[in-house]
Amino acid sequence: MAFEYISVEEAVERPGLRMVVVGGLPSPWTEAAKGILHVKGIDWAAVRLVYDSELLKTWSGQRSAPALIYEKERPRHGWAEILLFAERYAPSTPLLPSDPGERALVFGLAHEICGEEGLGWARRLQLIHSGLQGAGGFVEPVARYLGKKYGYTPETGEAAGARVRSLLGMLALRLKAQREAGSRFLVGDALTAVDIYSAAFMAMFAPLPAQNCKMDERTRATFETLDSPTRAALEPELLEHRDMIYAEYLELPLSL
Repeated sequence: MAFEYISVEEAVERPGLRMVVVGGLPSPWTEAAKGILHVKGIDWAAVRLVYDSELLKTWSGQRSAPALIYEKERPRHGWAEILLFAERYAPSTPLLPSDPGERALVFGLAHEICGEEGLGWARRLQLIHSGLQGAGGFVEPVARYLGKKYGYTPETGEAAGARVRSLLGMLALRLKAQREAGSRFLVGDALTAVDIYSAAFMAMFAPLPAQNCKMDERTRATFETLDSPTRAALEPELLEHRDMIYAEYLELPLSL
């Protein structure tokens, strides 16, 4: 489902569904939210995040993205809020299973990818730590800024790598078990939101090729910073699953 980029001023006055998005790089929280709207066939307008816009902060309620705003309703910020809104708005293409047990599993796995102390959180701490140690990762000014947001200490940074690797291993094992059971998906036998989250968050380790994801090469190099244990934990099943989800369900090339 195509979308258009509009200015902050136009977004504030425009009716319908609008979402503040990170521009210029494949932020996984943003790209997953875009993917959910695309799969559901929801029309919306995109507003690139402008950090120094007071109007944007007042309207969206934060200086980060994604932030989804429908009509005059309150902004929705978290991954779960955005997913649940989309489920209510376009229920004919569900991304949450009807079975309560499978639904709970989707939410649990999604939290371990998107939520506090999840894969994205731990990976950012890992890249902050690398940047402050001069070993790749975020450049020092970005690392220090993000470090304040994520409660970075040398101890949390040192521990982040093990957390990242354990979560990658958990997802890879689940994909292997599902494949043995005859399924290509992380839960059940059909696409769910957690497949989209997993695919989008692989950008923090291996961004899509340049023809599908145009981005600054320095930023690409930051995301591709991998120590040997993390590289080993990024098993082929994870990237194969990512490629399948993008090829069959999401929109390429990415519009950043």
